[in-house]
Amino acid sequence: MREKSSFNKGKGRSENSRFPDKGRNKERSDGFRSRDRDTRKESNDGAKPAGKRSGSYPEKSADRGFKRGDQDKPGKYQGGPRPFDKKKSFKPRYKDAPAAPKASSDGKIRLNKYIANSGVCSRREADLLIKAGVVTVNGKIVNELGTKINPGDVVVYDGNKLTAEKKVYVLLNKPKDFITTSDDPQGRKTVMDLVKNAGDQRLYPVGRLDRNTTGLLLMTNDGELAKKLTHPKYGARKIYHVFLDKPLTRADMQKVTEGVLIDGEKVIPDEVQYAGKNDDKSQVGIELHSGQNRVVRRIFESLEYKVLKLDRVVFAGLTKKDLPRGQWRYLTDKELNFLRMIK
Repeated sequence: MREKSSFNKGKGRSENSRFPDKGRNKERSDGFRSRDRDTRKESNDGAKPAGKRSGSYPEKSADRGFKRGDQDKPGKYQGGPRPFDKKKSFKPRYKDAPAAPKASSDGKIRLNKYIANSGVCSRREADLLIKAGVVTVNGKIVNELGTKINPGDVVVYDGNKLTAEKKVYVLLNKPKDFITTSDDPQGRKTVMDLVKNAGDQRLYPVGRLDRNTTGLLLMTNDGELAKKLTHPKYGARKIYHVFLDKPLTRADMQKVTEGVLIDGEKVIPDEVQYAGKNDDKSQVGIELHSGQNRVVRRIFESLEYKVLKLDRVVFAGLTKKDLPRGQWRYLTDKELNFLRMIK
């Protein structure tokens, strides 16, 4: 019976390999046997002449390694370690971005920086607006890059007067016992105490949350966006998690769904669902766009339920993900663009 081919670890293929003409036991033209250890040892004991290899393959210039003295020869190295050039730069080949403009001694500021600080766009985009001739300073079109203006100059773009203050957008996960106001005459804790490290700009809350209501509260110095998100016309989406003192009956759930009169106005939620686990009907999720004061509490109080806890979990598409209670974060560019697209 013919033996099967085998591959012995560390010993190459057997004599019955599928490719016997390439077997390592075949005697080569120089008389060297791969498996003849004595012959191998004998050939290795002698010094090899430079540039000469054992075996039948002639040396090629591409096979030659880096040798002593090659560093003095012109042209590229043919192998071996490459020398380290201390003068070589590992910086990217593109030009560095220009440094941020510094305030000049005369108190003037670059126009592109002024526009960028107003929150309209980046400095690079501001340069494009200036070159396009769509920006005016004190009623005159300015299209020269590098122009400096005084802080009191009137800058207008797209019909809107720009202010140099950089726009800041902060999302806060409000805890209990904090008043939603920028200043409290009674000296109580306000949401401003929680975001005092967000920047030098004076921020204002967008809408309001009751003292005992927790959850998402957007704060900004962008009055235009704040007005947009609080106006009923745009209907910023708000979702609340409501904890009641008793289970909400199916009949009352239907009443809430169909709408409840608050101050003579029928408030109809966009959606109402049970939110508790294991058939706990004392927890409810409610989504609405109404901006009436304490509207969620008043909806359930009108049906003789007491709201034990109220948490806003979504505001205008923003969520509480990775935002612990009492903490805040800046909005991402993606979130900000989304808010600006709300119509």
